[in-house]
Amino acid sequence: MIVLACGRGARFLASGGSTHKLRALLAGQPVLAHTLQAARASGLPVHLVEGESAGMGDSIAAGVRATAGAAGWLVLPGDLPLVQAQTLLDVAHHLPAWSVVVPCYQGQKGHPVGFAAACRGDLLQLEGDVGAASVAKKYGATVIGVDDVGCVLDVDTVYDLARAEQVLLSGRRTLECN
Repeated sequence: MIVLACGRGARFLASGGSTHKLRALLAGQPVLAHTLQAARASGLPVHLVEGESAGMGDSIAAGVRATAGAAGWLVLPGDLPLVQAQTLLDVAHHLPAWSVVVPCYQGQKGHPVGFAAACRGDLLQLEGDVGAASVAKKYGATVIGVDDVGCVLDVDTVYDLARAEQVLLSGRRTLECN
């Protein structure tokens, strides 16, 4: 699993945040710590991609290069603090059958996106801030339903952080629509 912890977090700062979104506190712990806790709880190998990056594509390619011998990759943005370890396992479980696996919560596609080894060359070619949507399109993504709001609740703004804290502290793991 590749956990992406690069980027500037400009939207979070622009929304009134006083620190990088991955260092913002959620129930007393940094957002990234929550994400890493779920990743490690899954028991899957975890590779953290940190530092300066030209974009998401570059970060994904760096993670794939660093784990070149892997049979596949789950690409998990570090700003998904409520993602459940079971969701990570569900995506990984489906990778042997499909090249690209995307979790979906109540009709909304989320993360992590799983990529089989067949996607390696294309993932290594990614650059800039494009991400891996082109790879998913090329190989055809299989969508699996999950009961995990955490796969779609990313922290991009201080409002998102407040919503995540509300869900986390309530123990509901569901998202109230406004």
